[in-house]
Amino acid sequence: MPEESQGYLLVHANGGLNQMRAGICDMVAVSHIINATLVIPELDKRSFWQDISNFSDVFDEDHFITSLANDVKVIKKLPKELANATRAIKHFRSWSGIDYYQNEIASLWEDYQLIRAAKSDSRLANNNLPPDIQKLRCRACYEALRFSPPIEAMGKLLVDRMRSYGPYIALHLRYEKDMLAFSGCTHDLSPEEADELKIIRENTAYWKVKDINSTEQRAKGFCPLTPKEVGIFLTAMGFPSKTPIYIAAGEIYGGDSRMADLRLRYPLLMDKEKLASAEEIEPFVNYASQMAALDYIVSVESDIFIPSYSGNMARAVEGHRRFLGHRKTISPDRKALVHLFDKIERGTLREGKKLSTRVIEIHRRRQGSPRKRKGPISGTKGMDRFRSEEAFYVNPLPDCLCQKETANFNTSVSIR
Repeated sequence: MPEESQGYLLVHANGGLNQMRAGICDMVAVSHIINATLVIPELDKRSFWQDISNFSDVFDEDHFITSLANDVKVIKKLPKELANATRAIKHFRSWSGIDYYQNEIASLWEDYQLIRAAKSDSRLANNNLPPDIQKLRCRACYEALRFSPPIEAMGKLLVDRMRSYGPYIALHLRYEKDMLAFSGCTHDLSPEEADELKIIRENTAYWKVKDINSTEQRAKGFCPLTPKEVGIFLTAMGFPSKTPIYIAAGEIYGGDSRMADLRLRYPLLMDKEKLASAEEIEPFVNYASQMAALDYIVSVESDIFIPSYSGNMARAVEGHRRFLGHRKTISPDRKALVHLFDKIERGTLREGKKLSTRVIEIHRRRQGSPRKRKGPISGTKGMDRFRSEEAFYVNPLPDCLCQKETANFNTSVSIR
């Protein structure tokens, strides 16, 4: 059972769905560390997507509370008598260890009954935390933080309908307007489209980097693959044209015309709107987080998951699939691939056996097989060192295994 509560932790979960998921799970662990009662977090309503969903619209609130009862006391609302109480509003330090929370943050209980975490993302270290805290993060993420019943039911329906076509790939095609504007990636776009994206980037105040060289970004592997490039990649990897593919994405920038090359290679392209009727999907359509949750479910349950970019969704799904037994996830090596794509464009390399052999070899060790979580990049210091570590939720193992796991992690997954 959790220790006696010292006060209440209020949380503003910031970002898109998967950024909020990770942050909420970290705040569960923080609540345990500082002996706080966790008030159901507020979801971000000011992000790019302007989604007004509340916690209970996206997640199963009652299941969340009962699942964590032995670790953290969670309540739906702050008691009325504390509504106007003075609160300590804190930006918790990024990637902090247990000492920071036990000493600096817990000391606030001497003067306050309420602590408000202004942000939840990346506030807890990935590594060097006690085993019980790491296991609690896993219980929060993979057991307690279940989607709401309507989302779970629709997600299952979409999975069943995809399965009716046979084993399927879930392709997280991160080729939406916001992603391209943020990353400054304009390869294969018209000058008008590039200008539109630049204006969005310049007008979004909290996106700090404004002047981006798209050619350099792409050469370094920092751009999402275009739908056309994804088609070349899938063909080179040997996937037949009859392979069913679920497109996990928002609205693709450029619409059907930008998808034409990929659809020509793989006609069985499906998405939420194709698999469900307008009436079935209507309750979710105007809520970006709920639509993303549907994509998340179909992606986690897919036979193969392939992200075109390593964003929050891709990382969260990869970690969840690792937790469920290292389900196959192919992570494209974008830096190596664009080098090959450019050769094709210049006419110095053709699609065929030579390209296929090269692409398959590059990705032989990029398919979700068991491995230890990557530490910081050599030579990095301070915050950059923590920032360069592989995130806990990308590869939550072996922390979330029982003590009897073998060296190569080939055991059933358990967090108890």
